[in-house]
Amino acid sequence: MQSGVTPLHLSHFTATSCLGHGLAPTLAALLAQRGGLVPCAFETVTDLATHVGEVDGVDEARLPADLAEYECRNNRLAWLALQQDGFSTAVRAAAARYGRRRIGVLLGTSTSGILQTEQAYRRRDPADGALPDDFCYRTTHNTYSAADFVRTVFRLGGPAAVVSTACSSSAKVFASASRMIAAGLIDAAIVGGVDSLCLTTLYGFNSLELLSPEPCRPYDAERAGLSIGEAAAFVLLERTADNLDANAVLLLGAGESSDAHHMSSPHPEGMGARMAMAAALDAAGLAPADIDYINLHGTATPSNDAAEGRAVAALFGTQVPCSSTKGATGHTLGAAGGLEAVICALALQQGFLPGGINTRRVDPGIPLHYLTGNRQATPSRVLSNSFGFGGTNCSLVLGRPQ
Repeated sequence: MQSGVTPLHLSHFTATSCLGHGLAPTLAALLAQRGGLVPCAFETVTDLATHVGEVDGVDEARLPADLAEYECRNNRLAWLALQQDGFSTAVRAAAARYGRRRIGVLLGTSTSGILQTEQAYRRRDPADGALPDDFCYRTTHNTYSAADFVRTVFRLGGPAAVVSTACSSSAKVFASASRMIAAGLIDAAIVGGVDSLCLTTLYGFNSLELLSPEPCRPYDAERAGLSIGEAAAFVLLERTADNLDANAVLLLGAGESSDAHHMSSPHPEGMGARMAMAAALDAAGLAPADIDYINLHGTATPSNDAAEGRAVAALFGTQVPCSSTKGATGHTLGAAGGLEAVICALALQQGFLPGGINTRRVDPGIPLHYLTGNRQATPSRVLSNSFGFGGTNCSLVLGRPQ
């Protein structure tokens, strides 16, 4: 379906992942084609031969005393990200400019603070099985916790919601925010997402036989599965001003679809993916030939890459440069859409197309122009794909002012 997006300004943005805290280390890693995946030694995991994108410093981070009730890994990761790149200062300035009730908080996550519940379960009462008294589901495990936490940090009073549609979560919030702004409900929104490592995710994907034993290799002929990562990415979306500089990044369009093909497998021909991409182009008023680069969903699972590749080739042909950055960051699940939107924004601003790392031999059965090395370029419009379990799909078109 078409989301009816009108151009909005990504006035400030930031991202924290296994590539580093904030934009500078993220950009440096991308330019050096350096990934952040390491052998899994997370929490109590000792029996999974896989790699993960774990963010440094999350265990040591602690929330301020007045936010202690939100204490969990997911909110600590969000807190770390909010401190980067002057993002908090920008939000407070926007709140002063528009009013606290005129800024929305729309975030994506898949597992939220479920690790807090896993840890509490290990401490349950041996007599009656009760969870410990210090465990609070509402402010930790609850999916809404992420938006509630960010809203509380900035003392905002506008609409707040969390989208949890697996791997499309933090892309779909861009479309949700644009609709709210177009309807006059808000003047700006904090969008993006946060998802952190937990045992449910690691063992869940392992049970589906989807974890790669080595750093994931998107679109490789011998790809063997995904690598799970964690990340927090935030964007301040505002209406487009008349005096934007040439370095500004705009949300030009968003497209969403739901093909509901299968609980965990994509439609083999990428039907829903193609619908989402076409809707994003339609919302932006663009043709496929207008796109200079595609950041693929590219999880490195055999079926996902093949289905997405067919959908992209059917709509765009085989000439548009594309890649998956999940070889560097891992699949950050509910945060992937937000993180990859920020990566696309960096590509637009810095004049390069990020090559996908770890891919040794591009699958000859997928007819795409897949980049395995960075390319110096001046892209004007890029597309970012995020496709989740259950056939929930979202594509974003970002661009520079014309």
